[in-house]
Parts: sequence; structure tokens; C-alpha cells
Amino acid sequence: MTKKIIVIGAGPGGMAAALQLAGRGYDVHVYEKQNYIGGRNSSFEMNGFTFDMGPTFLSMVHLAEEIFEESGKNLYDYLELKEIDDMYELIFGDKSLHMTRNPEEMKKRIEEFAPGDGDGYLAFIRDTEKKMDRLTPILQSRMDRFRHYLSWRVLRAIPKLTLTKSLYEVLSHYFKDERMKLAFTFQSKYLGMSPWECPGAFSILSYMEHAYGIFHPVGGVNQLPKAMASAFKELGGSIHLGRGVDKLILDGRKVQGVKLETGEEIMAAEVVINGDFGHAVSNFVEEGSLKKYAKEKLEKKKFSCSTFMIYLGLDKVYDLPHHTILFAEDYKKNVEEITKTMTLSEDPSIYIQNASVTDPTLAPPGKSALYILAPVPSNISGIDWDQEKGRFRELIFKTLQERTEFKDLEKHIEAERILTPKEWEREIFVYKGATFNLAHNLTQMMVLRPHNEFEELEHAWLVGGGTHPGSGLPTILESARITVNMLDEKYKGKTAPFNLKKRAGNA
Repeated sequence: MTKKIIVIGAGPGGMAAALQLAGRGYDVHVYEKQNYIGGRNSSFEMNGFTFDMGPTFLSMVHLAEEIFEESGKNLYDYLELKEIDDMYELIFGDKSLHMTRNPEEMKKRIEEFAPGDGDGYLAFIRDTEKKMDRLTPILQSRMDRFRHYLSWRVLRAIPKLTLTKSLYEVLSHYFKDERMKLAFTFQSKYLGMSPWECPGAFSILSYMEHAYGIFHPVGGVNQLPKAMASAFKELGGSIHLGRGVDKLILDGRKVQGVKLETGEEIMAAEVVINGDFGHAVSNFVEEGSLKKYAKEKLEKKKFSCSTFMIYLGLDKVYDLPHHTILFAEDYKKNVEEITKTMTLSEDPSIYIQNASVTDPTLAPPGKSALYILAPVPSNISGIDWDQEKGRFRELIFKTLQERTEFKDLEKHIEAERILTPKEWEREIFVYKGATFNLAHNLTQMMVLRPHNEFEELEHAWLVGGGTHPGSGLPTILESARITVNMLDEKYKGKTAPFNLKKRAGNA
């Protein structure tokens, strides 16, 4: 008899799990509270403009390729990708640096920008490739028992992981120029963390971009979960949009199915949870049902920062890079305000996605969709966003006017939407508005992170940024693969084999 599996949430982790499970013959049903696919990786439209709600960087595309291949599908039947050759522009004060994954060209640009640091870049790429090779088996394997630390793959990796050093300390070994250190550590923001606190193992984040490149799917990064949804439905899977889960149905510690917000009860052999982790454990079970993640213990966990979002539909196209990162004048202070003192910075760092220069489908002819993000504290800070939203918006526009070539933005606005941490929590159901989920400090990594097979309930599984191996699209896809392999092993006694395709460099 075919086992029925429910997946809660149609984000990238949920859709990756659903696609793989359907490809392996399970009867899979996805229940999504929102009326759209993608969760934080979704899109929305305003007045003919299309925006990614969340992720805008797509790297390590081979992981998505493999998930489709394992399901008997071809990613490129569903998705058109364009590589961004100049990956992003970094603006430091009055100087900027355009990053590329071409090693010779990148070394040349670094030498012009920070003389003497070119060789450090090559050494970083060389050393981190070895780190990535050692770390990859850990990122692809279950990590839910302390004995797993004693496995050969972990013992072999430990000397390369630089766990006792911060990300900033690791990059300081390769670069002398302060700006170059930041150029290869700002990626810790993808985890919602400070480079001065983020474990050194995560130097792989910048390496991944330089080794595998950055891509833009036509239509936006939101097209990835939509592509998985299309392939999933072709395999017979069902997606139920606008049908949110209210509670898990429990018999003691055993999950038997879900109760929808409509009151309908759906039974299943297994339930895979892709909802935001903090939100899920706070809402899907009755208070007191969990011990390890009870409310008072959950609130003691460390969560990532949040983001202040401005989405603009403009009546012109700025002939500027697809991705731009503007560093605060005092970047370390800015990061400490976001992650330590939990205050709203007067000197923000800002990311701008100007995707219309690459993808004209996102806006009407001659117009553009502009995405602006400023990292800010999560709602743990207590910041009153109803009071601060207008002032912080003005600060962002003022900063862009003074320090970038995105001039006179407000004169060209045809459509605008703002998402503050308050909206992230209330409208998108992100716990405390922490858009990058649980933080990735050493006490919340690997075995110490919520397990893929949820440890407090039976027949319950986790995928997404709140479980191993962590947040960010590549690791979210891996979380789905780990969970599916474990679930498949439970019923079939073995997992479907797969081989990681090493496609770094120009391979």
C-alpha cells in the first residue's frame, strides 16, 4: 500500500521534499496556508511589476539539478537560468569593487583595489575548496546523534572547519585590507549573523559564489519552488493552497495527521514540516506538548536578524549592476546594532537588486522592479515599526541618494511595498520576524540543531532553514534530501543513491 505523506508548507524545502517523495512513489499532499507557492521564496506583483519576496541569489545550481534528476525530471524543462558574470558590486565609501568568479580577472581587480591581496584571494579559493570537500559529506548526511561526531567523515573534516575561529578571523588570514575581509565575510548575513561571531566554517559561503557562480532564473528566484511544484504535480502530487494547518493530530507522541484551519482532519503515515520552525513548534501543537522546544526554552534560542524591505516599481531602468551591496561607513558598529544591542542603525548597510537589467520580464517596457533590503534586528528588539517605518524608509532613500548611483528614486516610483519585521512575523508567519531562522552559532549546529527526524514526536520530520544543515537555499535543498533519504530508509530499508556532481570553476 502506498504511504500517504503530508508536507506542511510550499516553501523551497517543502517542495523539494515533496518532489523527491513523489518521485519515489509516495502519495504526497502539500498543505500551504498562503494562496501562493514559495513561502519566503515566493513572488508578488504590483501594477505589472514582479518581485521576489525573499531570496535573490541562486548558487550551487547543481543541487537543484540533482533533485530534479533523482525525481526523473530535468530542471531546465521548467527553469531558464542566466549567470550574472559580474556577480555583484560592493561599495565601500567612495570606492567600489565588482566581483567575478573568473580567478584571473578577480585577482587583477583585487590588486587594483587592494594592492597585495590578490595572492590571498587565490590562497583562499584553494584552501576553501579543500574545506568544502571535507564539509560536503556532513551537509549531505543526517546529524542527530552525538556518535555521528565520531564518524570518519566528521573526524576527517574537523581540522579543516576552523570552528574555534570566527569567519572574520579566518578571512583575516588571507587579506590585509579591511574592505577585502568584509568582501568575503558579508555572506554571514545570509545566515543573519555577524562575521565576528559566525563560525569560521562558513567561509564556504563566499567560496560557493566564487566557485559555482550566481544565477538569475528568468522571472526571479521564486521560479525555483514553482518549478518544483510543476514537476511534483506531474508526478501525481497534490498541492492545497489557502489551506493552512492549525494543529498536528497526536496520539500521545505519535503524529497521525493534521487538522486544518477549516476544522477538517487529514490523516497520513508521516508529516513533513516546512513551516517556519519557531512558528511551527509554537502553533502546531498544544502548549505543554513539547519539552525541548517549549515556549520558554524556544525564547532562549538564538535567532537571526530580520530585514527591512522596500519593493519599488519604477518608470525607468537604472543601467547599474544586477546586485549591489552598500556597506555602512562603520560596518562593525552596524552589525553590532543589528545582532547585539538590537537598535536601529543610523548608518545602515543596504542591498539592492536591480534585476530588470538582466530580466525584462519583471516590469513593463522601459520600467524596472527594484528590491531594497536593509538588515535590521528581529522583533526580539521590541522596535516599534509602526512608529519607525517612515523614518527608516527616509534614511534608506537618503543613503542611496548620497552614496550610490541610484539617484532620485522617489521621483520615479509607480508602485511601492514595504515589509518590516512586524509584517514578516504577522503576515508571513516568521517567528520573531527572524527571516534567516535559527542562528548558526556552535550550540545550534549539526547535532545541536533541531533534527530532520523531529526528536520530540514520532512520524514528524523537518525540512527548511530551522533544521540541519541550516538556512540558505542550497542547505535548505540539502535538508530536504537528508529528510527524504531518512524517511525512505524507514520504509524501504535503503536510500536511493545519488552522487554529488562537482561543478566548481568552469566545469
